[in-house]
Order: sequence, then structure tokens, then C-alpha cells
Amino acid sequence: MQIAATPTLLEPILLCEITVPSQGLGGVYQTLNQRRGEIITEDKLEGSPLHIVRAYLPVAESFGFSSILRQNTKGMAFPQNVFDHWSPISGLPFEDNKAAELVLSIRKRKGLKPELPILHNYIDKL
Repeated sequence: MQIAATPTLLEPILLCEITVPSQGLGGVYQTLNQRRGEIITEDKLEGSPLHIVRAYLPVAESFGFSSILRQNTKGMAFPQNVFDHWSPISGLPFEDNKAAELVLSIRKRKGLKPELPILHNYIDKL
């Protein structure tokens, strides 16, 4: 039974490749930190002032990402996002953490009772 197990929720993660000049790097790092982004690499293109920053970005944090990134870099950054992998959300859905908030919001959206079912209700009492 799922309640007795230790379920783990997974979230989709995007690979975000951002091309930006040197003077816009601070805004890129600031935006990624605000959005739970995880920077993988930063490469400088030879012979140009451009840098390419590669980072992992949760899909849930990607909505409005481009506009905030452009705002923080004064329009100098150009992101490209593509799905990369699934990553576990830290914590169990039964505890008070990010996973529990996600489960609660889904239960509300689907019209279910906000509290999770109790295991005792599903055990045979013979």
C-alpha cells in the first residue's frame, strides 16, 4: 500500500542554456538562485565577450523565467530550455516540507479532502 511505503515525488528538470555577455553574468546568477537553479558549467566563447551558462532548472520554477532573466540582465541574456531529466523532491509527502505542499495543492485542485488518509482506515480488522 502506498501509505505504508516511503513514496518519493519526482519533478521534471530543464537544461537551461543561457548566452550572455560578461556584464550580465551577475543577473543570470541572481535569477537562477531565486528559481532553485543549479549551475552546471560556465564557458567563455573564445574571441567574444559572450559566456554560455548551463544550469538545471525545475519546470515549476521556469514559468516567467525568461522575462525575469531579461529584466535582471537588462535584456542581454538569451535562454534556451529543454527537458533533461526527472529529479526527486526532497522529503516525504507525509511530513511538513515542499513535497507535502505539492500534495496538498494537488488534493485541493482535485476537490479531495486536504488531509491525507490514515493507514489504520485501510487495514483489515478480522
